[in-house]
Amino acid sequence: MADNAKVKELVLKCMHAREMAYCPYSRFPVGAAILTADGAIITGCNVENASFGLTVCAERTAIQRAVAEGHRKFTAIAVTCDIKDSFVGPCGACRQVLIEFGTDWVVYLTKPDGSYKETSLKELLPLAFTPAHLGN
Repeated sequence: MADNAKVKELVLKCMHAREMAYCPYSRFPVGAAILTADGAIITGCNVENASFGLTVCAERTAIQRAVAEGHRKFTAIAVTCDIKDSFVGPCGACRQVLIEFGTDWVVYLTKPDGSYKETSLKELLPLAFTPAHLGN
């Protein structure tokens, strides 16, 4: 994965993104920061909607921003929320969206104090349905 300074920057940016969350209903702010293959960091936060099904998670906000900015290859993501006593991973829908862009992501599950646990997208979504199943 990236060097330690880049990981720290990624974690810090996901924590800052959490502060931007729009979550008046759940009051559960989430931030994400994606590291692109060329070294850029793209952030996202959850954006809720009164019609709950239209809410968008932080991870999907970040991936959509990255794609809109022309990025298609990613190496890592850091995700954080306000839960202090355990590491929390992306929801199932976000895991599926992330795997659309490759299976070899490093995932940093981050607590509010900045501590993190390194895992992988393959570990978080075993036996994933990927573009390869469609011949792509």
